[in-house]
Amino acid sequence: MAGLDEIQLYSKRRAIYIIVGIVMLLFVGRLIQLQVLYQEWYGKKSEENSFRTIPRDPVRGYMYDRTGRLVVDNRPAFTVTIMPFEFDKRNINYLATLLAYKQEFISERLGKGEQHSRFVPAKIARDVDFGVLSALEERRGSLPGVDYITESKRHYTTRANASHILGYTKEISELQMKSLGEEYVQGDVVGASGLEASYESVLRGVKGAEVSVVNVRGQVIGSLDQGKHDTPPIEGDDLLLTMDFELQALAESLFTDKRGALVALDTRTGGVLAMVSKPDYPLEAFSGVTPPEIWRALNSDEAKPLFNRATLTRYPPGSTYKMILAVAALERKIVSPSWQVTCTGAYRFGNKTFGDEHVHGTVNMVEAIQRSCNVYFYQLMMKTGIDVWAEYGAKFGFGKYTGVDIGEETSGLLPTTQWMDKRYGAKGWTLGFLPSLGIGQGELGVSPIQMACYATALAMQGTYYQPHAVAAIKRKGLMRMDTLRYETKHFDVSPGTWRVVREGMRRVVEELGGTAGLARVRGIQSAGKTGTAQNPHGKSHAWYIGFAPFDEPQIAIAVLVENVGYGGSYAAPIAGMCIEKYLFGRITRFDAPVLPPRPARTDSVTTLTPITALAPVDSLKFPGDGN
Repeated sequence: MAGLDEIQLYSKRRAIYIIVGIVMLLFVGRLIQLQVLYQEWYGKKSEENSFRTIPRDPVRGYMYDRTGRLVVDNRPAFTVTIMPFEFDKRNINYLATLLAYKQEFISERLGKGEQHSRFVPAKIARDVDFGVLSALEERRGSLPGVDYITESKRHYTTRANASHILGYTKEISELQMKSLGEEYVQGDVVGASGLEASYESVLRGVKGAEVSVVNVRGQVIGSLDQGKHDTPPIEGDDLLLTMDFELQALAESLFTDKRGALVALDTRTGGVLAMVSKPDYPLEAFSGVTPPEIWRALNSDEAKPLFNRATLTRYPPGSTYKMILAVAALERKIVSPSWQVTCTGAYRFGNKTFGDEHVHGTVNMVEAIQRSCNVYFYQLMMKTGIDVWAEYGAKFGFGKYTGVDIGEETSGLLPTTQWMDKRYGAKGWTLGFLPSLGIGQGELGVSPIQMACYATALAMQGTYYQPHAVAAIKRKGLMRMDTLRYETKHFDVSPGTWRVVREGMRRVVEELGGTAGLARVRGIQSAGKTGTAQNPHGKSHAWYIGFAPFDEPQIAIAVLVENVGYGGSYAAPIAGMCIEKYLFGRITRFDAPVLPPRPARTDSVTTLTPITALAPVDSLKFPGDGN
């Protein structure tokens, strides 16, 4: 029996030795793993427990107008943050009460912050007031991990809104974080529309970092080596704009209670002088935290104030498009400038009658442009054909993007035979579609920015500039101003054709019988064209395009007023006042005119009616108005 006991004792000791050996091997293996294999990784984690790097956001770049006046500024704003590592989640309800936020919102923000890093503050509430900050300071001891930082928010120094061109900033979305790159994290503010979005990489700047020492509980003790390891943020670069904000403010005021758009360009550069889309919204509402009720109201408004009508609208241009047909017919020698048509007030093709606003009698091309004779252009379109017409429309930039630097626009629609075949089938459309296209109706669709570029090309006789709102970038770190270069195109049209078309446009404004007398400006000659685009859903849309001065153009303009009627009555006077403001700095058309002495009474009484004595815009209709 003793022998059996000894054997059992030996077996137990052997098992113990084996177990101890295995444990020792595990400890040695773990030691090798920690000290050799994962030394670098665990070293970094250890440093994280000793030092903490907190990012510091830069100040966003400023924007200046064409004169160098500051128009988009920054002001300080306070943001409440939570350090996930230190925060006790049992305090969420208490914090929510202090901030007047929903508990679920804070939990969601904190959760997203933790996903990024437990050692980086998560931004919870932006643009809080001093009352909230005071309450947080008083309760700092009972809210470990809760702090606030000073950031900046946009401030606008101009009385113009310019909301669709300047754009606004907002907190980055999940989708934007994936597309913009690793340097962006949850809580960052980015450009969301307009120039803010297009020039995000320029305006943003470079983040800095503050390195702090923390204790074993993760609490910040102070800066490391008195801030020697901190990296200061680098401010964003500034934008010098091409815009005239006095003109912008006037243009916006002229659209009070109207829907539509206006684009004014510098004919010599393509720089945007003014861009209006109405209705719009105040950018101040987006500079800090946008109240949910305001955001919902803007999105649900049937007038669509967030929609940029200046670059995204696609409407038929009406009679403003007639000059393209004239250029195409003259350049292809389909007709000569003296070719005449007798207008009886309508044109019949097949079993359909195409109407006109007036009976114009016999007119040549210049007179047809001046008086906007539809019958003339119906017949000219039948001679020219859709593809020649579309070819010259493309030369003027229609059916394609302009490249304007605010980042959102439509290419419009310029129909060709191929497009019509695809849309209706080769046998689904006939030549009966052409008369409507000839006067800018039908399938043709354009935007106001395209129309302003078209007016520029007419003014500069074939030179086309890429429209843009930013002239230069001020590189603060490099202490220099970088002037931006944009695309310039030129297409050849014979001087004789330009003379005919431009003379017709001059007469539209300057001669009796023209449809745009309300666009006339004292002291200069200008040129233009009205348009009234039919709208199947209500009253017609009013168009006007033009340029001034006639001989040495400086400004080209396109105006669209939705659902009001004639272009000569509604769009033309808006354009005229904007041109006058830009060229002369003030509006004089409503000043009392200086009348010549009353002539002596004779058998035949002469009545002097000064052309410049204009009645209120909405009550006027010029002779020949209607196109």
